[in-house]
Amino acid sequence: MHTAQSFHNKTNPYLVNQISIASPQQLIMKVYDFAIVHCQKNDMVKTNEALQILINALNFDDPSAKDISFGLFKLYQYCQEQMRKNNTQVVFKILSELRDTWQESLNNMR
Repeated sequence: MHTAQSFHNKTNPYLVNQISIASPQQLIMKVYDFAIVHCQKNDMVKTNEALQILINALNFDDPSAKDISFGLFKLYQYCQEQMRKNNTQVVFKILSELRDTWQESLNNMR
């Protein structure tokens, strides 16, 4: 049985610190990294959990973000479907390209 103490012992303090000080944009980058790592491991559950986090982060309320959010929503759903079909190479390619684009936009914001 997992207790709070056993969970605490497995927590990476460096990662916890990184997450606590990260901007929302940096957190999205971490989710992409997590999804890519687990896609490479053929871990459908964790990859799809990360994709769901990305879906939940989309902003459909802002008119200027609505179109891109809808496009990403469809793409993330497609990736979830492909993971269920074990098409990990397709998902890896899409997520890697999205991550690179996200990184580029973060660099341009600085």
